[in-house]
Amino acid sequence: MEINFLAVIVAALSTMAVGAIWYNPKVFGTAWMKETGMTEEKAKGANMFKIFGMAILFAIMASFILQFLVIHQFGAIGMVGASPETAKPSYEAFMTDYGDVFRTFKHGALHGFMAGLFLALPITGTNALFERRSARYILINSGYWIVCLTIMGGILCAWK
Repeated sequence: MEINFLAVIVAALSTMAVGAIWYNPKVFGTAWMKETGMTEEKAKGANMFKIFGMAILFAIMASFILQFLVIHQFGAIGMVGASPETAKPSYEAFMTDYGDVFRTFKHGALHGFMAGLFLALPITGTNALFERRSARYILINSGYWIVCLTIMGGILCAWK
């Protein structure tokens, strides 16, 4: 089982497309700005190259690890020592029988959604609670990550 780096990059870049929609003023952008105290003036003074560059790097990191959660076949290779060359013949038989099972967008999206709901929401929520942020702030930001991880999981799982 090899890592599909193109799928990892495309899944990571999908977060930029979702963000462009999610944080648009006509969707949640205005509410997000209000909840964070962001103003147009503050936004104009930001180093956007740094912000978007780091956002893409973080999305690549998330995408890279997400593939191991959404593609079951990585679990099978992990059980035999992460090397098909040294695995017993039963691994080869298993992959012959089950090699592409559950490799669909729908299945990856389900696991991505669960990662968003059970990882991103608690992390975002915990940080927000200590920062004394509102429930609205938590829902906007964790909602973004739930949607992103759902799409990313679908892309990673379906792209063979």
